[in-house]
Amino acid sequence: QVQFVESGGGLVQPGGSLRLSCTASEYTLNDYAIAWFRQAPGKEREGVSCIRSSFGDGSAYYEDSVKGRFTISRDDAKSTVYLQMNSLKPEDSAVYYCVTAACVIGIDYSFGSWGQGTQVTVSS
Repeated sequence: QVQFVESGGGLVQPGGSLRLSCTASEYTLNDYAIAWFRQAPGKEREGVSCIRSSFGDGSAYYEDSVKGRFTISRDDAKSTVYLQMNSLKPEDSAVYYCVTAACVIGIDYSFGSWGQGTQVTVSS
């Protein structure tokens, strides 16, 4: 199972930006759809965005809560997936994870191992 290492989180003011990265340096990711999930304290983990396989159309999917603010991208040569987060809101505060996923319609389901995640805190 693909294991990712997430990074790039931090403390940012509302309206600010962060760029998250997740890397799986021991794996080739071309054939995988990769999704970003997040989990806030006391809440269930929820899918945020997914980028489909480079062997497919490589298209992106976004949940309504982040559409227009977040951008997912991938660099298969670096086995890395990014999440550019703009116009951040306090409700975006959570631990963010990436994982291999099935994203035919939306974020259909995840599979693979969960990493440690990276903490994003949006607060003034």
